[in-house]
Amino acid sequence: MKTLHDARQYLEVCTHDILILGTGLAGLRAALEIARKSGDSVNMGLLSKVQIQRPHSVCAEGGSAAVLREDEGDSLDLHAWDTVKGSDFLADQDVVDRFVEACPQEILLLDHWGMPWSRREDGRILQRPFGGHTFNRATMAADKTGFFEVQTLYDTLMKYRNYSRYDEFFATSILLTDDGDFAGLAGIDMVRGKFIVFRAKAMIIATGGFGTLYGFTTYSQTVTGDGHMLAYKAGLNLEDPEFLQFHPTGLVPSGILMTEACRGEGGYLKNNKGERFMERYAPQRMELGPRDIISRAEMTELLEDRGFDGPKGYSYLHLDLTHLGADRINSKLPLIREVCMKFNGIDPITDSIPIRPVAHYSMGGIEGDINGATSLPGVWVAGEAACHSLHGANRLGTNSTTECLVWGGIVGGEAASYLADNPPFAELPQDRVDDELNRLFVEMLNRKGSEDQYGIRQELRNAMDKHVGVYRDGNGLKTGLAQVRELKDRYREITVADKGFIYNSNLINALETENLLDLAEAAVTAALAREESRGAHARTDFPDRDDEKWLNHTLVRHSPEGPLLSYKPVKITKWKPVERKY
Repeated sequence: MKTLHDARQYLEVCTHDILILGTGLAGLRAALEIARKSGDSVNMGLLSKVQIQRPHSVCAEGGSAAVLREDEGDSLDLHAWDTVKGSDFLADQDVVDRFVEACPQEILLLDHWGMPWSRREDGRILQRPFGGHTFNRATMAADKTGFFEVQTLYDTLMKYRNYSRYDEFFATSILLTDDGDFAGLAGIDMVRGKFIVFRAKAMIIATGGFGTLYGFTTYSQTVTGDGHMLAYKAGLNLEDPEFLQFHPTGLVPSGILMTEACRGEGGYLKNNKGERFMERYAPQRMELGPRDIISRAEMTELLEDRGFDGPKGYSYLHLDLTHLGADRINSKLPLIREVCMKFNGIDPITDSIPIRPVAHYSMGGIEGDINGATSLPGVWVAGEAACHSLHGANRLGTNSTTECLVWGGIVGGEAASYLADNPPFAELPQDRVDDELNRLFVEMLNRKGSEDQYGIRQELRNAMDKHVGVYRDGNGLKTGLAQVRELKDRYREITVADKGFIYNSNLINALETENLLDLAEAAVTAALAREESRGAHARTDFPDRDDEKWLNHTLVRHSPEGPLLSYKPVKITKWKPVERKY
């Protein structure tokens, strides 16, 4: 039986001016901006759940959106309009304007840092079509864009020396003073089995999304919404968590992303009759419609028995690239070919790819303002963990990686300015440190319940897949919410089999499952309350968009009794909502 006295020998305290939690695109870009603005005067702690060059950002494939061709007909206003329309008019338009203005600067900055962008024959950066965009503005590095962006940012960061790395660190709580001020962060050094308390003046949360709530997903299994739960339990709002994007082309049965670039390069979607069925749903844009509309179309085809029977009960449709030819596939989509051959034993040069809608991206996140500031002074949020109200109810492809770059730069600059005033360190709340140490290394490890935490996680994913998918309705959402709450009750009776401190994956997995359960409760509660269909939130019992009642962002706040909902209006500066047609 472990006691608090036993656990205290594993406690370490580290001090940095600022903590950057998450080292994907947003976190690395923020670190670079602080280093550029502050030189060696700011001491940064870079905290990563994985090895620093292995964030989920490396899985981004298709490109990063930016207006680089105003001389050829593109414009900032056109990119902004595409984004607002694509969001089903739930995006804040002042945020969209700031985004589209900053995107080209970020693309060129990466170019100067050595990013291997694909090039046209005339030497200019190559851009291809993407869904919902009315101009070719998907800036690409073949189909490995996120991988090369991460490597470019990390390579550039290595020029600086004002940071310390903490790889394979699992954050468990934000530490607040009795007055509610930010004091630091607590968590587990998985490699050494230490409980680390970080003292800091400021923090940037850039921990990515929470799509592993679902069983069929494109997400890496490390993406479990940890940053969302740190913020939520520290009293910050989650914004719009009901809007979870389903990408139209997840490889069956693994869920691996078949990038939208497949359709940007000219791929077709076909049903079991060989029809390009998008002609029924988006006749003007066909396979290059926005993701919410294509995913709904695909599910309609599957529900009406125009799909193929597949493994694990996953019926599917075809993504056909065969007409593109070997040269185009090998030069523009080499990763897609490699993945199809390795995981499914098919070659897209000659074979159609089995696909269906797959959980892919959370439009919602931790509430942040246009500068990325949260309601907790000294704490900012960027990337997919954030909700600046950019994507609204549906994100356009390639806007996400550029968003990470844009708001990584913004919050890095904001944090550098904040630290330039030399704010004091808050006093560490020792009682809260003891509480967290006791929770993790005493209460969790001493549990002797009968429930299987891994079974609970699988049941959660099954419930989300079944009740909170592309199409949802009130009865299904109520059933899903009841199942989530039952699983939360059962979770209290789990056992953590490994009782050690060093690389205790059983303990980490249990903490991840707790996070996912709380996230599911927040997301499903918000979805049940929103009685309309908008973007990625498609309710069969409320099939129409309702601007009179629901042109608002959902805010979810944590309470002991469960999620508390409130709302705030969408900011409209240029364009009033109209019917979306593609």
